[in-house]
Amino acid sequence: MAWKYPPTRREDVAETLHGVQVPDPYRWLEKVDDPEVQTWMDGQDAFARQHLQDLPYRTELVERFKQLFYLDTIGAPIHRGNRYFYSRRHADKEKVIVYWKEGREGGERILFDPNTWSDDGSVSLGGWNVTHDGVRVAYSVRENNSDEATMHVKEVATDQKSDIDTIAGAKYAHASWTPTGDGFYYTWLPVDPSIPTADRPGYAEIRYHALGTDPRQDRLVRERTQDPTTFIDAELSRDGHWLILSVSHGWNATDVYYRDMRSGDETFHPLVVGRDARYSVWVWKDVFYILTNQDAPNERLMRAEPGRLAVDQWRDIVPENPDAKLEGFAIVGGRLALTWLHHASSKLEIRELDGTKVRDVDMPGLGSVSGLLGNEDEDEAYFGFDSFTVPREIHQTSVATGKTTLWFKLKIPVDPSPYVAEQVFFPSKDGTRLSMFIVRRQDQKLDGTAPMLLNGYGGFLVSMLPHFDPSLYPWLERGGACAVVNLRGGGEYGEAWHQDGMLLKKQNVFDDFVASAEYLISKGYTSASKLVIEGGSNGGLLMGAALTQRPDLFRVVLCAVPLLDMVRYHLFGSGKTWISEYGSADDGEQFQALHGYSPYHHVRDGAQYPAVLMLSADSDDRVDPMHARKFAAALQHASQGGPVLLRIEKHAGHGGADLIKASVEKLADEYAFALWQLSGK
Repeated sequence: MAWKYPPTRREDVAETLHGVQVPDPYRWLEKVDDPEVQTWMDGQDAFARQHLQDLPYRTELVERFKQLFYLDTIGAPIHRGNRYFYSRRHADKEKVIVYWKEGREGGERILFDPNTWSDDGSVSLGGWNVTHDGVRVAYSVRENNSDEATMHVKEVATDQKSDIDTIAGAKYAHASWTPTGDGFYYTWLPVDPSIPTADRPGYAEIRYHALGTDPRQDRLVRERTQDPTTFIDAELSRDGHWLILSVSHGWNATDVYYRDMRSGDETFHPLVVGRDARYSVWVWKDVFYILTNQDAPNERLMRAEPGRLAVDQWRDIVPENPDAKLEGFAIVGGRLALTWLHHASSKLEIRELDGTKVRDVDMPGLGSVSGLLGNEDEDEAYFGFDSFTVPREIHQTSVATGKTTLWFKLKIPVDPSPYVAEQVFFPSKDGTRLSMFIVRRQDQKLDGTAPMLLNGYGGFLVSMLPHFDPSLYPWLERGGACAVVNLRGGGEYGEAWHQDGMLLKKQNVFDDFVASAEYLISKGYTSASKLVIEGGSNGGLLMGAALTQRPDLFRVVLCAVPLLDMVRYHLFGSGKTWISEYGSADDGEQFQALHGYSPYHHVRDGAQYPAVLMLSADSDDRVDPMHARKFAAALQHASQGGPVLLRIEKHAGHGGADLIKASVEKLADEYAFALWQLSGK
């Protein structure tokens, strides 16, 4: 079938970079404020929805997703002072509501109900931080669920929002409160349209806000880095003794500084600076606990005391484990709670503050653990658990005794019993051993006939773990199978695994993904004509690379909020903060690697590309939607294969529209599109 897409003009635009001519016929689509681009977007979205709305199975998929997403669920409580704070989703509401109680048995009262904040649901709640005594809360409000935010403060008991304590430029902000709750430290970002979007991260600075004062007069604590590739953050220890400043150089290195707040010295002293390693610091009772990959690709936990803070004076309390990655830690109930990853599954361990092992926390099986939630000096704590076939559970535990009880279990209208989740291992192109989870019916025949949904990410230390995803079940219930592959670039197997999938080695990620598809086909789990791949953000880049490098291997591609023009990505959105991960076309060697796989630059005229559903968001201020626009235009012009549709979510940021109904409609479109293409009709 010849698809009559909305017209898109091509321009004879090219530039020469490092001696290479780089055509860019759709550069005009970068200018989102241009009326012509807006008209083009409206036409593309209308064209996509016209074809999606009447697809077979779509109506019944919408109804099934409603059953799976409109549910009653609750989050683990946070204890502050005499009050408990928790989130709850109601089956008849679009957005999560945050509640609080006075004491454990107090009556439930609303803290935030974003369902009432706007008629169209476009205003969302961002992060929120309660004072240590539970009296006040600082919280962020986001328009269109974008990253950009405004911070507010209100009294918990009276629900009275302050007219004075309103802080614009809270895109990266969270409130680190003083012990008395009279002010907080936060990251401030100027809201100035004259500053290029891609340069704004370099303008971030640390400020202190005293309650009841004009935020425009907030005290500067740490000046801007003037480096848009960095992030800056500050945390005040719970006792107010230590202010810890972190400057993150992408996802690869951290500089850490400290200030003793009792000394009167306002200088930030270097704890560790200029090393090619990451550091995460938690200070408790004047002791520094430091999680780091310094000389430890699988991470280790170290300890340092005032007067002995030089790096060579730190000492290991939890050495590196060559067989498992130390994913994170917390201090709860006067002990260390450690989260480990072993072959992309979690386990939770309790140790004394000197590193002496106390016990493992019993898990219901192989799956994912959310870590231990609690206070440093309180015995009561909570952890979450789920897996592909076990819906989310929250367990309450005693740090002192280990006694654990089931506190909450998600009730969801699915029967996981016919399905099995298995983990397989196989070689990539260069022989590297990969792991992958496969979820399927236990009685499924491995004859290549099952529709397969393959998901991957491969970047920024993100670990793809066995989580319960209700959206998979409509696919499984139709005889399909699902797979999640652990690609290099992720965090499942430590820093060496991450580095093998970044910068000049990014092609390894795409080779790994191709190897996973070939494995599924060779073992009879599916066939190329039944294989659907999906990914978003960095995973959207993966989708673009997979379909341009091996279009013969996949039938359908679901590509969401992606990066696809890797030559110019750093000029848009938050792109400069990712240079440490991808590299920059300004560097000759890195340009060769980026241009070598950049999906937008490898669309070939006349190729038989898979069917593509591109999912974009109109208010995505993290990954600029120009990527989706330019790539969709290029594919529509070039492809002799399946259709290429560009669906644009309104009032939505990088994470979507923050409305259940929007998620239901989007998922129904994705699955209906894939099933339509697999049916061959």
